[in-house]
Amino acid sequence: MSTTPTELPTGRAPGRTWTVRLTGHADRTATVSCSTSACTMPPRSRDVAALRRFAALHAASHAKAARVRERASCQCWTQSCSAHEGMRVHCSGSTVLVLRHDPAVACVWHLAEVCAACAKVMPHTRVVGLPAPTARPATAAPERSERAGQPIPAPAAPAAVAVGFSSPSPIGGDEAPRRAPGQARRSKRRGVPRGGQRR
Repeated sequence: MSTTPTELPTGRAPGRTWTVRLTGHADRTATVSCSTSACTMPPRSRDVAALRRFAALHAASHAKAARVRERASCQCWTQSCSAHEGMRVHCSGSTVLVLRHDPAVACVWHLAEVCAACAKVMPHTRVVGLPAPTARPATAAPERSERAGQPIPAPAAPAAVAVGFSSPSPIGGDEAPRRAPGQARRSKRRGVPRGGQRR
């Protein structure tokens, strides 16, 4: 296990963390809390399954909204690498955003900016965010399109995709609308084949 650090590496900001927690109570109700005090949580409820789905989706929303900072220090390192106790590593690689969620416990979702080396050995962890690509030098001339002579915008950074949550699908999911029963038969009666062109 790493020793407790005395100071942050030069020029690095502390790695950020977010913790979403599902807490059960003696009356068989539960509550969801978030380490970000500005977040609005649902009321205490007996529907623990719904609260667990909410907690997973709330952690996912933090993962999607966070912009990973390349110069952030490893949050795991600042905690003496307690997240992978017994696995000796040297902090290295780029900063990534990870989600830690143990399905056997299923009540805590922990997001953190850590180094790539620590991320590889942390149990029950998925990388859910990468640092944005570095900007092009200001001296580089923008490319021009052949037709309009307009600058071609730089490709947008790919959005971080949050994976590994216990919720099987988003609430009010993004499934494609299903075809109503009998819709295909009505299309055939109207003489419209599958290709979409009339005979």
